[in-house]
This record gives sequence, C-alpha cells and structure tokens, in this order.
Amino acid sequence: MTWTGNLLILGLIYNDSRLHTPMYFFLGNLACLDAGSSSATVPRMLADLLTDVRTISLTACRAQVFFFMFFVGSELSLLAGMSYDRYIAICHPLHYSHIMSWEVCAQLVSVAWPLEFFHSLIHTLCTHRLTFCGQNIIQGFFCDLPLLLQLSCTDTFINILLIFLSVLFIGLPAFLITFIPYIQIFHTILRIPTKEGKHKAFSTCASHLSVVFIFYGTLSFTYLRPAPSHPGINDSLVSVIYTVITPLLNPLIYSLRNKELKGALRNTLHKHFHIGTDIRLSL
Repeated sequence: MTWTGNLLILGLIYNDSRLHTPMYFFLGNLACLDAGSSSATVPRMLADLLTDVRTISLTACRAQVFFFMFFVGSELSLLAGMSYDRYIAICHPLHYSHIMSWEVCAQLVSVAWPLEFFHSLIHTLCTHRLTFCGQNIIQGFFCDLPLLLQLSCTDTFINILLIFLSVLFIGLPAFLITFIPYIQIFHTILRIPTKEGKHKAFSTCASHLSVVFIFYGTLSFTYLRPAPSHPGINDSLVSVIYTVITPLLNPLIYSLRNKELKGALRNTLHKHFHIGTDIRLSL
C-alpha cells in the first residue's frame, strides 16, 4: 500500500505537465524517500512476523541502520526545503519563479542527498569499532542506531558524540528552517483581506504541516526523551508510526487535500480508462 500510494504520486507528477512545478518536484522526492524508508524496515518486519527465528546478522543490522538513517535524514532536509518553497510562494509570490527556479530546486536536492549519504555512512562505519556480547536482543522490530549502541560492550562515547553533533549541526538547522518560515507565512495569510484568499493560501500549507507534525512528533517522542530502562509497548507503537504509518499516510494526506493532484488523478483515469465519461445517445 505504501509503494502503491507513493508510486501513484510519482506517476501523476510525471504525466501531468501542470504538476511540473517546484512544489511537486519536492513532493516527488518525498514520495521516493517514503518508499525507501518503508523498504528499509517493513519487509524484514513482515518476514519476522511469519517466522519464530527472528535473528539478523550484524552486517544486515548495520545495513538497515545506514539506509534508515539515510532516508530519514534526507526527509528532514526535504521538509525544510518544502517549507522554504511555501514561504517564497506565499510571502514573495512575484519573485517565486525567479527564486525557486529549477536550477535551485535541483541544487537543493543534489546537495542534501549526498550529504546525508556520507553522514549515514560515517555513523555506520563507526559501529565497526564496537564489540557486542551477551544476549544481543534488540528491543524493537528493526535495527535503530541507539538500540544497537545499547548492546555494545565497549565505550560508545564517540558514537554518542557523533549523534550529538549531528543533531546540533544537521537536525537543529533543518528544524529551524522548517518551522521559522511559518511565522511569516501565518502573518502574511492573516493580512489577506478575503476569507477565500486566506483559505486558498492556508490550504497550500496544510498538507505540508500535517506531514511535518507527524514526522517530528514521533521522532521527538522516540529520540528526545530519556531512554526508558525497560522499553514498553508504547515505544514499539511509536516506532511503527514513523516507520510504517507515516510513509503510508503522506501520499494520502497530499492527495486528499490537494485539488491539483485529485484533478490529475481524474484526468489520468479519464484518459487511460475512460472512467467518468458521459455517454449520450442520439435517437
């Protein structure tokens, strides 16, 4: 279902020339990241649910850590870029086409993805300095970096320091770039004289805000609170939300709240499957 929803978004954006704009360029990249992050965790989880032997090799565990960090970290940067795009569209509409050109959009993505690749690679390579002993039981359904560090028998100071630096120099700037523009966006929307204009302006941000709050809310609950001594069912449920539910909900949120996407879907169905065609009989 996650793959179907995100591939549908990509197909609609590719086939409908009216969606060839920076906003939908970022949305297409978000669909790719959601499909990738889901693929990094869900297939293994589904396989484990069908068998009693739920073991994973250390190499496969490190690979899962790398891909999950890469997709989630890239999504942080992408949500920040989408927030900046909405800021320019609403607060500086006359300069939008000049500021958010295709070259700028391509540069933002081409910088964010490689940087996150090396960032995830560094964290993964640093796990090779660790040794593991004991039962080696991960309290979760996938290999997350903090859970993997808890199993280490050696000092994890360097790994934790890298995580702290990542939050300080990558996570915090992405958070600020994502939320600070909305202060000016809401201020601009409130100055719009008509209710119809306010509703139209806010509707372009509602989908993005919904995705941002779900994404940051679940990540904050998982990573920005004191680690419990005995992880419970609530921790597993939150993990399911941001690894399984969020990639599934994102295409639904954007498609149900976006008139242009719904129009593109109707046009595609009408063009290829003749759904909704009116038939008249001449007698």
